[in-house]
Amino acid sequence: MARSYQRKFNENRPVEITRGYTKNAAGSVLIRTGETVVLCTACWETSVPKWKSGQGSGWITAEYDMLPGATNSRRRRNRSKIDGRTQEIQRLIGRSLRSVADMDVLGENSILVDCDVLQADGGTRTASITGAYVAVCDAIKHAMKMKLIRNSPMREAVAAVSVGVVDGKALLDLDYVEDSQADVDMNVVMTASGQFIEVQGTGERTTFSRKDLDRLLNLASRGIKDLLDVQQKSLRRRTKLTAK
Repeated sequence: MARSYQRKFNENRPVEITRGYTKNAAGSVLIRTGETVVLCTACWETSVPKWKSGQGSGWITAEYDMLPGATNSRRRRNRSKIDGRTQEIQRLIGRSLRSVADMDVLGENSILVDCDVLQADGGTRTASITGAYVAVCDAIKHAMKMKLIRNSPMREAVAAVSVGVVDGKALLDLDYVEDSQADVDMNVVMTASGQFIEVQGTGERTTFSRKDLDRLLNLASRGIKDLLDVQQKSLRRRTKLTAK
């Protein structure tokens, strides 16, 4: 089966990160990974949840959702109840960001991240994590500029990618067609220092061996290194932070 963008088995889809995409959020990023498009915003609050009040440390949390027109058939909005998949993904995003942040340096402040999928073609949760990290970095730059904090709490970068086995072949960064046909599907979250934050692997149609697991993790590590490079190039570009 030919891959989208004429990719090799070990290549990501084209990735584009646009910072400062919206006006009011402290951090705002539009990330495109192939045909998947996610808007990631990070808002700053000078408070923490009640259960953390008085501890001198901060909090980073995330919400995730797909817009109704993000998929081929219209998806109902989450009005009164959040479905299990959405809960799982937003918790994953929040955990991933907190894992690379020092909450004591953040102080009693919160960063609220929103990841809204505008268009889905596989890998929405991994694109959300990769884009959200950049949005959080910009939110922190804004807070430092406003003298809300003195130092950045981010210890290192984090990114994520999917891998899987399709027709017996290990592939990096699955699009929707590949994901829907995958025998094994896996999402991997990793830091810039090569530490794993989360590995979500499932045998969809078959089992997989330890050798298969190692091969997929090596493939994911390669893809994440490329994503980390895209993040850093994006953060080095000058952009006007428009949040008030």
